[in-house]
Amino acid sequence: MSLPEYERLSRVSRNQSQLSSTNLLVVEESEATGEVAALYNYFRTHFGRADVPGILKCFATHPPMLRHIMELSESLIFNDGYLCRRHKEMIATSVSVQNRCGYCSDSHGYFLRVHGGSPELLCALQQNDIDDSTLSTAEKTLLRFSMKVNVASHSVAPDDIEDMRQAGWEDMQICETVHIVAMFATFNRVANAFGLSSQGLIGLMDQPNVSKNPEFTDIETGTL
Repeated sequence: MSLPEYERLSRVSRNQSQLSSTNLLVVEESEATGEVAALYNYFRTHFGRADVPGILKCFATHPPMLRHIMELSESLIFNDGYLCRRHKEMIATSVSVQNRCGYCSDSHGYFLRVHGGSPELLCALQQNDIDDSTLSTAEKTLLRFSMKVNVASHSVAPDDIEDMRQAGWEDMQICETVHIVAMFATFNRVANAFGLSSQGLIGLMDQPNVSKNPEFTDIETGTL
């Protein structure tokens, strides 16, 4: 299940030597043993990324959680489900910006670009501008709902669900939206509290050997 975003990372040069955290100790690859070492190796070989991202190193302080997070990420985020990857990455980026998580907003902004998001769309999400013309009416409703789930889930009401339905979203897509928002609310808080800094992945889009590579084209996954 090698991911296209990680395949593209393998084509560019970037600094992988910086420490993964500034606030709390994490389990670095050189220090991993037992179950954690095995899970790190599985991540590298299964997903096709040469290095283990910092967010997984945070969860590795509790190995059972690391295992479950990897399984959940694979089944919920890293594939098309009821929502396509592009819409999932839109939600992930928007929520991460809203939660001021530089680490997640950078990595999932990069993933969004790989999976069909335009530079203009990414810019709108970075500015929390969900009324931007790059978004369809349905997508604006999707992001507005996601933002409410993120910061005011206690106030989500039947009217909010009906607004989503009227915009064309089916109930299982709405359920998946709630799950993704909740998952990134967790990721954002873990990354921020541990002190993870941005990996600078969005900037890699401008490297000539990536952006001019004929294979590095946006993957159209469809819009609603």
